[in-house]
Amino acid sequence: MSDKKSDMPKPEEISGLLAAVSKELPGLVKGILDSFFSPQAAEDMGKSVATFYKTLKDGGIPEDQALIMTKDYLGTLTRWSESLKGMKFGTQEG
Repeated sequence: MSDKKSDMPKPEEISGLLAAVSKELPGLVKGILDSFFSPQAAEDMGKSVATFYKTLKDGGIPEDQALIMTKDYLGTLTRWSESLKGMKFGTQEG
């Protein structure tokens, strides 16, 4: 029989892992945010929304429906970016 306690990481191993994650996570989040909020990201988002709308229209979707679907698509992109923007990593208030 294996001893489950021996399979558990030691507290110092967990501490080291958490320290590494907390050191790297802010940079990762910053990179993600930059991908949503840079001028290039805005240009890419505009192109994406325009392509989405054009693809719907070219596919035979009526204009009123294509507009609704495009607004929903843009709303999804905006909600994602706002959710990420609202996250706080690597900062302490107080």
